Amino acid sequence: MNRIHHIRLIRRVAAALGGLAVMLLAFGAAAPAALAVPPPPEPAGTGVAPPSPVVIHTVVTGGMPGWQIILIAVGAALFAATVAVLADRAWAARRHGAMGTS
Repeated sequence: MNRIHHIRLIRRVAAALGGLAVMLLAFGAAAPAALAVPPPPEPAGTGVAPPSPVVIHTVVTGGMPGWQIILIAVGAALFAATVAVLADRAWAARRHGAMGTS
């Protein structure tokens, strides 16, 4: 194995380990919130008044209309297609140029 292949292998392993570290960090940050549960109620007869129930009123105002969501999705698809075509053309030109210089 020559030196260049060895460096590429080290870079790939380092990138994989970095990705795993980031994934574990994200999981560790999200786990406490995902596993949270309310404390059990106090047993009856302890002399402590039970807490009053909390009334939650959901207020829904605004939001994003469907046509805006569709417009964003179409714009993102067009941008991705444009980048893919440009990357393919650049790759083809580089490959063709490399073959022509030999």
